[in-house]
Amino acid sequence: MDTRWKPSATVAAIIERDGQFLLIEEMTPEGLRLNNPAGHLDPGESPAEGCAREALEETTHTFTPTALVGIYLSRFQRERPESPAVEDITYLRFAFCGELGPVLAGRSLDTGIVRTVWMSPDEVRASADRHRSPLVLRCMEDFLRGQRYPLETVFTDPSVQALQAR
Repeated sequence: MDTRWKPSATVAAIIERDGQFLLIEEMTPEGLRLNNPAGHLDPGESPAEGCAREALEETTHTFTPTALVGIYLSRFQRERPESPAVEDITYLRFAFCGELGPVLAGRSLDTGIVRTVWMSPDEVRASADRHRSPLVLRCMEDFLRGQRYPLETVFTDPSVQALQAR
């Protein structure tokens, strides 16, 4: 069988305020897990736009990306209860830091998100067994080390936004 391997493109917001990091607690097939506000890149949006959208959907706060923290690859495997096959997904994550804005009135947390939680770096480290992905900790550590790249590092050709016009 000739199939092309394609990683799932995701975006994540690394949000720090006064030494605390904003995480979300979400229900997953593996139970209640902690994650950065994150999700899949949608058609027609740049990674920075997708990050702002996901942060809003998962926290109800506006978020403006100001820098790229990093680009990450991770692989996730789990048994599928409905079949003997193992689900095997590779994620390509674009993580951004930026400015957290206000809560937008009338918004509710996205489906599956139980709550938002502010945690110190030590609390994030101590809860690693509850992280949805090893990238939660890695992105925070890279942020704390001062790793930042200009937003222009990730170029989005205008043809991507043309998808929205269709």
